[in-house]
Amino acid sequence: MFIRRIAVIGTGYVGLTTGACLASLGHRVVCADVDVDKVERLSRGEVDILEPGLPELVAEGIASGRLSFVVGASNAITAHEGGAEVVFLCVPTPMGVGGLADLKAVESVVDECREVFAEGCVIVNKSTVPVGTTVLTSELLGRPDISVVSNPEFLREGSAVKDFLNPDRIVVGCDDQDAAERVAALYARLGAPTVLTDAASAEMVKYAANCFLAMKLSYVNAVAELCERLGANISDVTEGMGYDRRIGQSFLSPGPGWGGSCLPKDTHAMLQVADAADFEFRLLRATIDTNDRQRQRMVDKIRLAVTGKRNGSLSHLRIGVLGLTFKAGTDDLRDSPALAVAALLKQAGADLVGYDPAMGVGSSAAVGMEVVDDPYLAAKDVEALVVLTEWPEFRTLDWSKVAGLVRQPVVVDTRNLLDPDVLSRAGLKWTGLGGHR
Repeated sequence: MFIRRIAVIGTGYVGLTTGACLASLGHRVVCADVDVDKVERLSRGEVDILEPGLPELVAEGIASGRLSFVVGASNAITAHEGGAEVVFLCVPTPMGVGGLADLKAVESVVDECREVFAEGCVIVNKSTVPVGTTVLTSELLGRPDISVVSNPEFLREGSAVKDFLNPDRIVVGCDDQDAAERVAALYARLGAPTVLTDAASAEMVKYAANCFLAMKLSYVNAVAELCERLGANISDVTEGMGYDRRIGQSFLSPGPGWGGSCLPKDTHAMLQVADAADFEFRLLRATIDTNDRQRQRMVDKIRLAVTGKRNGSLSHLRIGVLGLTFKAGTDDLRDSPALAVAALLKQAGADLVGYDPAMGVGSSAAVGMEVVDDPYLAAKDVEALVVLTEWPEFRTLDWSKVAGLVRQPVVVDTRNLLDPDVLSRAGLKWTGLGGHR
């Protein structure tokens, strides 16, 4: 295996995981960030984000001397003697005006480092970027000696390290075959299927995959609603579907809607790309609309469970919320469906108190509600307790104790996480999704 000198620009979920994992594969990696305090913490092995296995991998990389952290992109590139051979761009590409990804961070790094990139090095777009960004980056760079490669990430928050080291596939896109093979070789030890293609196709793979997953989630939420109307059981329906190898069992769990840092951003960006190509992507637009509707449907379900009426008032009713992050296993609040539903409840006049295993009481301002550090405090004197994030520890709460704390024995489980029989024995009325029993 060839050991490469690598610079990773950005130390968020993608950048830090990429840097630490590449170092674990034997490469020499320098990671850069603009936040001086964050760089100092990382240099001491202190990882701020909640990601299983990542702190240990960072500590191991630092101890081995294969992983280090600096302030500034140009410093990461020049920290290696002879310069970095491969530079990964793992900078934020948030949703910009009109839904298209904002590429300012990518452009900024290229502008800053144009003169310090080593001759013949390879620049890798790891961030999720619109189709055509690799070509745009190359044009902006204006260095014919340097190839720009698309190498999209497929990391799930909460299992990013596992996903990096055990990937379903490696996708590398570039019109320069040699550059593409150099990037693919970085992952050789992983033994994963590798797709070598052109840059536009590699960029499209990321969007196409995430948009398909969003469609699957919107579809199962729609089927769950239909199950409720027809007296069917969504759990049995999805079990029967999932055994079909053409469908699979993943992304078949109904919930309060999909969110997070990727799916909302990528679906809107794909719509913008389609519009620019004069293509009306009706299926994707319906996927987004279904997701928006799902959040309001959760509020309507809570309203009915609490008041007994579909149009009952929630004004000044105290409601407890279990789960605030966009999914279990992470502390990420970005585009959290839990917070979206909470915002609609608040808009309807409800008074909210929330608990999340990854959040502290200091999070109250960030999430727009009172946050407590004990799930039982979230249940005290509430008209209903609502599960919005699928944290497994909620299953093992003392539900008899909860029954003694709530004002009304109402639990609305928007994740079908809990055992209805356990709650029933505790004297609580459970309401889930899709006729689940």
